[in-house]
Amino acid sequence: MPVALFILDMQFLWVYADDLIGKGLAPWIIAELMMYASARLVNLALPLAILVASIMALGSLAEKNELTAMKSAGMSLHRIFRPLVAAMLLISLGAFWFSNAAWPVANLKFRTLLFSVTKKRPGLNLQPGVFYTGIEGFAIRVDSKDEDGTLHDVLIHDHREGTTGVSRVMRSDKGRMDQIGERLVLTMENGVSYEEDLEQSARRKERLHPHIASEFKRQVFEIDLASLDFSKVDEGLFKRAHEMMTTDQLSSAMDSLQNIADQRMHDVLLYGERQMTLKRDTISSIGTTMASASILHRLTPTQKRMAFDGARSLARNTRQGIANAMDDAMTKIRLKDRHAIEWHRKFFLAFSCILLFFIGAPLGAIIRKGGLGMPTVLAIIIFLAYYIISIVGEQMVRAGEWAPWVGMWLSTAILLPAAIYFTRRAARDAHVFSYALPSWMNVKRKKAH
Repeated sequence: MPVALFILDMQFLWVYADDLIGKGLAPWIIAELMMYASARLVNLALPLAILVASIMALGSLAEKNELTAMKSAGMSLHRIFRPLVAAMLLISLGAFWFSNAAWPVANLKFRTLLFSVTKKRPGLNLQPGVFYTGIEGFAIRVDSKDEDGTLHDVLIHDHREGTTGVSRVMRSDKGRMDQIGERLVLTMENGVSYEEDLEQSARRKERLHPHIASEFKRQVFEIDLASLDFSKVDEGLFKRAHEMMTTDQLSSAMDSLQNIADQRMHDVLLYGERQMTLKRDTISSIGTTMASASILHRLTPTQKRMAFDGARSLARNTRQGIANAMDDAMTKIRLKDRHAIEWHRKFFLAFSCILLFFIGAPLGAIIRKGGLGMPTVLAIIIFLAYYIISIVGEQMVRAGEWAPWVGMWLSTAILLPAAIYFTRRAARDAHVFSYALPSWMNVKRKKAH
């Protein structure tokens, strides 16, 4: 379990490395983020760890003939598995509790903290010859800086009034920066300032873009560093997401979404009954056609055009209103499916622990090989197949092609026969893969007999 979590955590660091490096975050913030990320990865790490452990444990027992000795003593494979199955049931119950109680909290904390980290700007670190844009509204460049903090050839572009078109450029021979609390005090000496004039009364083609130049011996101004501070956002922004809900909350949300979708569809039917009336074909009715033609014949060309335009506009509005109501109903159905995915996932994690145990344990007894070699390779291959099938099923549910229960339990339905088959073959002491194993493994097995 720790090894699997470590591998998955390294993948997390690889994905979010750009968002974490160079922002001056405190070590405890990174540690907290990794803790929440590890909690979110338990749904992958726990089944993988159970699969690897079961193959290694039973494979090691079979390799050292300990499994054979227990069978010789009159113990069947089912009796040998009995305490292991009891332990797996306890682990599965713990996994369900974790996915229903701890996982939503970990998701909420992780999303909140990750959002805060990604929105934090990098810390103030001026590099010679490079424009620093970490402070909102400023671009600062220095040619060189001394150990005592003195800056040489300072160039500052002030774009704080960018929405109005006004910008200011300042350049000085030297300067100094001092951070006092959340304020950056910049002292510049022997410089010049250029500020644009808006020319609000002039047309765009007639503007001359004048600027005001002023020299100064010493100038001091302050910059707000609030954008560099780290502060967590409100967790309430993410609490209503389906990943942060328990089974009871998900069930309630699904019922509400289904009721809203049914109400939208019912409103469409009522609208159709009120606005439309089925009549016989007016084209085949000579009398009706002549009456309509006589009515149109009495209208002026302008009135005819207005009548046609009104009818067309009414038809288009009616069609658009029905389409909008249908789209809203389908949106609610898709959102309900997202909630259903999370509802099934909580039970799916608990059952996957038992399923992968009944695949890994009999397989270990069959291959009779322990250690980190063949068992690990087989476990990774089986888990990858299991994970890929699960992802395919989930994506089909998200696309609206399958029902949630079909997509979420597809991998279980495919691998359950394999678990039953391996268990039966292991109980009969059959060597299912003897023809497929390497020759050196077959030789070792014959020596064991």
